[in-house]
Amino acid sequence: MLFTEYFLYTRERDDRKNVKMEWIEYVFYHPIFEEIQPDGRVRKWAYIDELGKYLRIVVLEDYLTVHNAFFDRNFKQFE
Repeated sequence: MLFTEYFLYTRERDDRKNVKMEWIEYVFYHPIFEEIQPDGRVRKWAYIDELGKYLRIVVLEDYLTVHNAFFDRNFKQFE
């Protein structure tokens, strides 16, 4: 698992500091849902039991590099 400079920069934002790397790794390897964006990037979601929230990560087209990670309040798994 690699990280973009954008990801590393946004990790310093107050609204992203609470996203643990272990959760990002969990979503990376164990997503409950994935979709490919029009630009080729891959969105992955998983439920974080500790918080009762869904975490979305965005991975580049190489399927190795994490570009973004945030809690997705609007995710509906079965729509």
